[in-house]
Amino acid sequence: MVAALVLLYAQPLTRIARLTTDDVLHEDGEVLVRLGEPPSPVPEPLAGMLLTYLDQRPNTMTATNPNARWLFPGRRAGQPMTPHMLELRLRHLGFPTQRGRTAAIRHLVLQAPAPVIARMLGYHDDTTAQLAAEAGGTWRHYAPGDHTR
Repeated sequence: MVAALVLLYAQPLTRIARLTTDDVLHEDGEVLVRLGEPPSPVPEPLAGMLLTYLDQRPNTMTATNPNARWLFPGRRAGQPMTPHMLELRLRHLGFPTQRGRTAAIRHLVLQAPAPVIARMLGYHDDTTAQLAAEAGGTWRHYAPGDHTR
């Protein structure tokens, strides 16, 4: 699940570790994850896997974490899994965390304007604009804001 969040949403492990079950929304048959505003849609098959994971999260059947709200509960009572532990697990599986996240954000800023990606994923506009320029994005002249007038 963690690897999918890194690859699809270019999220750093520090942010993934802080996600709670309240950050996963299931509304009108659609699954969303709150990384920024508005919440980002979760495509299938990941949406189904995420809902299944919510029902079977590890470390919630112990005396220290029976009511844990963390999406990835840690072994310490009331604490999420640490970013370091998430990274170790991904590394053990051969997953390139940093390169995967960088590739994901570069791909996303080529698909949509950098300010839109920034807001949806909780990034700063300058960060996504710089990545879009480095990736050769063509959305440089996009003016964010209300275009309904």
